Amino acid sequence: MRGARAGARAAAGTAAGAGVNLLALRSHNTALVLDLLRAAGAEGISRLELAERTGLTPQAVSKITARLREDGLAAEAGRRASTGGKPRTVLRLVPEAGHAVGVHLDRDELRVVLVDLRGAVVGERRSALDLGAGAEAVLGAVTEAVAGVLTGGRSAGPPDGTPVGGLDGVWAGSVGGVPPGQDHRAEPGGGDGGASGEGEGVAPDGHGGALPGGPDVAFPRRPDVPLPRGAEGAAPGDADVDVASPSRSAGTPPGVVRGRGDGALLGVGVVLPGPLDHARGVLHRVTGFPEWDGFPLREALAGRLGVPVVVDKDTNAAALGLAVGGEGGSFAYLHLGTGLGAGLVIGGSVHRGARTGAGEFGHQVIQLDGPPCGCGNRGCVEALCLGAVARGDIEEAARVLGAGAANLVGLLDIDVVLLGGRTVTSAPEPFLRGVGAVLEERARRTGQDAVPVRLAPGGGRAVAAGAAQLVLGPVFGRGDG
Repeated sequence: MRGARAGARAAAGTAAGAGVNLLALRSHNTALVLDLLRAAGAEGISRLELAERTGLTPQAVSKITARLREDGLAAEAGRRASTGGKPRTVLRLVPEAGHAVGVHLDRDELRVVLVDLRGAVVGERRSALDLGAGAEAVLGAVTEAVAGVLTGGRSAGPPDGTPVGGLDGVWAGSVGGVPPGQDHRAEPGGGDGGASGEGEGVAPDGHGGALPGGPDVAFPRRPDVPLPRGAEGAAPGDADVDVASPSRSAGTPPGVVRGRGDGALLGVGVVLPGPLDHARGVLHRVTGFPEWDGFPLREALAGRLGVPVVVDKDTNAAALGLAVGGEGGSFAYLHLGTGLGAGLVIGGSVHRGARTGAGEFGHQVIQLDGPPCGCGNRGCVEALCLGAVARGDIEEAARVLGAGAANLVGLLDIDVVLLGGRTVTSAPEPFLRGVGAVLEERARRTGQDAVPVRLAPGGGRAVAAGAAQLVLGPVFGRGDG
């Protein structure tokens, strides 16, 4: 049991003279309980079942669940008949008790989603973006979009996977156009809910979490809450955040604060094409945009937003979202959009590498005298694949992508290849057939079973939703968040 193993590790640390961080241990156990509550869904789970699955004592589980109920993170979900004695009370997670924001910065598009503790998207904004417009313009667009999704209500967008046409942010099937950058909502009764982020703006200075649109943002954050992994020291001015309403009990997992009304904002996950330094939140030479090299994106955005910020590659975020969503084992998520990259999950955890540079899949050279690539090499998978797409030869693009996937399968012996990104989702069948055919041919040569190829779920919002999981992961005990 994970809880029992955690206790054993703590005991071993004591014996070795290293000491025990009891608060961290208690937070770890609370995260285990929260994760099981999340997995149980609306049906809930009993305290006895929680004790059995975590390896914790019933007394420990009772204390943890009492704190979670006090903090508004758990609630009763009814009673269940037992084999003996009185019926057992079952508990459920309260999804609206906390939220996270996921930001996907693509080369030509910005997508921002608001998710609850289950990871369900409850708000979304999408607009055109020029990543080469300079830091001030890009940071301003992100700040405005985050403020808009926070103040724009809780209406969910279209079902996951629904195609969204163009860059104007209009949902498929909507009536009338929504201007770029406005909130896209589907209020009951047909109302449009009004534009988001309107009114006299407040200059975002990192104090009080001030965002454009004024101080009415309903997602406070406590300054004493530990930041998600990779966000240490990320929010200058946090000591001045007004936190009169929420409070956090000892033992609540890192990043969790007591919800108020619509819940607490736990942080913002921001993802974009690599390469970058996930641990420090600093960009490297983003392919095609060398001017971003060395830019401290995490620090800059945290200073504007006044909340913890985590930065990672878009492909890593998507892979994390898939793993949290139930994709098991080891897999590669191949993302073909304005560029080509991979997110790798090995043994259930995102693999970033020693320098957080793993997954630069698009820049493996497969044709020595091939066309030049934006990275400086020639004959990269990305250059060949995007060149074929530009010519309208989707079958050739799929074969090139399959060649790169076959190299990856041979190197890592993964269980499945998942395809995503706007270029793939615009013509999924040719890509599935083409990549699958190359992997089947490889299997015939090696005598092994062919690695299956599937379309990644989540559609266009998969990357942004995965970015939010970078914040939620540590809350539920996922160390790769």
